[in-house]
Amino acid sequence: MPRPPAGQARRGTAFHQWLEQRYGQQLLIDDNALFGPENPADDGEAAGDLAALRARFEQGEWADRWPQAVEVPFETFVGDRLVRGRIDAVFADAPGGGYDVVDWKTGRPPASAAERRAVSVQLAAYRLAWAALAGVPAAEVRAAFYYVAHDRTVRPADLLDEAGLAALIEQIPAEAQ
Repeated sequence: MPRPPAGQARRGTAFHQWLEQRYGQQLLIDDNALFGPENPADDGEAAGDLAALRARFEQGEWADRWPQAVEVPFETFVGDRLVRGRIDAVFADAPGGGYDVVDWKTGRPPASAAERRAVSVQLAAYRLAWAALAGVPAAEVRAAFYYVAHDRTVRPADLLDEAGLAALIEQIPAEAQ
């Protein structure tokens, strides 16, 4: 049986919409189209959560940086599998050059090594996708999660390269994807 969307999903969507507006992007769809109308009992809590996330973001390391691109859709092959996604933000203003691919997270950082390895697969795919889109070597693309509520940027040092990501994906039967 389908369950109503979790409050965290609604909060994450609202935060992403705010960032799109902050960076001057047009909203393609609002969260009511995704989740249905909000429960009036949740309005106060949701507004407080979003206000806290916005304030935290505005005080964090990413607030004064301006992305080259936001909400970048991609399709790329990793091995023989088509991988689709959407990159939250790409920055090209780092002092050392290259790009920073960032995925905004409104939840908690991973608590275990297994969780950290699991979520880093997402960043590995984003990094390879942006390298392909920009026509640059993957070595010129850094990737990070920014956990907004914790004002914490996590840059995994051991992201899979294309061969490693392909080997991981090929372990999953095609019909399970």
